[in-house]
Amino acid sequence: MLKKMRLTILIAAGAGIFAAGPASAQLKENADGWEQRRIGNKVCFTQHAHYGESPAWPTKAGARAYAIRQWEGMTKWEYGKAWGSYQRAVGKTMDCSKSGSRWLCRTKARPCRPAGKS
Repeated sequence: MLKKMRLTILIAAGAGIFAAGPASAQLKENADGWEQRRIGNKVCFTQHAHYGESPAWPTKAGARAYAIRQWEGMTKWEYGKAWGSYQRAVGKTMDCSKSGSRWLCRTKARPCRPAGKS
């Protein structure tokens, strides 16, 4: 199921890039049209957030780390390495719950990049 969902996302993303044609370079420059603002020494999305989720994990710390890695991986894939730092992100939330002996964590944050990079 997860594999099918990832494939669907990749196909949709590819179709969007193909349809964009020459404008795709412009989309990369403005991060797909999402509004951005400078906050100190970084540029951040004002409303667009990314999400990360862990599977059931034996420790809370492990579940938190997994959710963060998921967030970073998807953000880097979509917008590039400069945007993929969870530490640099703003508006972060992390919700963890325990079921039996396992932990599940979900995070949400708005990506930021250093102000001097695109």
